Amino acid sequence: MESAYLQKFLGTCLTEGLAEVARMRPVDPIEYLALWIYKYKKNVTMEKQRQEEMAQLEREREVALKEQEMMERLRAEELLFQQQQLEFQLELEEQEKERQRIEELQRAQEQYEKELRMSMENMAKGEDTLHGEDGADSGKTLAEISDRYGAPNLSRVEELDEPMLSDVTDFHHGFNMKALLIFKTTIDLG
Repeated sequence: MESAYLQKFLGTCLTEGLAEVARMRPVDPIEYLALWIYKYKKNVTMEKQRQEEMAQLEREREVALKEQEMMERLRAEELLFQQQQLEFQLELEEQEKERQRIEELQRAQEQYEKELRMSMENMAKGEDTLHGEDGADSGKTLAEISDRYGAPNLSRVEELDEPMLSDVTDFHHGFNMKALLIFKTTIDLG
């Protein structure tokens, strides 16, 4: 039993120490062996500490690698998020531009409809006025009508056959409303 104990705890140390004493042949081999064993103990402790430090460094390196991978993933996710945010922002801007364009088209449509209603009302008023004047001046020529106070002197204007207003209204489908208003105004002035 004692030999197993000695073999387990002192075997390697004593074998290496005695081999070192035999190789060096010091003047005082016992003191040399004692110092060598003391140094051996320091060396074993230092080796054990070095291995623990190496294991700790390896663990820290693994943790650092994991942290680095995590940071790279976070950066990639952040870039992806920023890209998605930018795309979303661009999409919102596009939608806003489209909404503004639609509103502008609606305003233009409303303005056009308003102008169309006004021109139709003006045409209806003009038609009423024209019919009222026709009743009063039905037998008069353009020259006679123009003799009124404030009317321009149209004595030099050659009178042409004037189309009837009903002919003009049939015609208005092919013309622009503004052109029709100009034509009607010309008739009213005449």
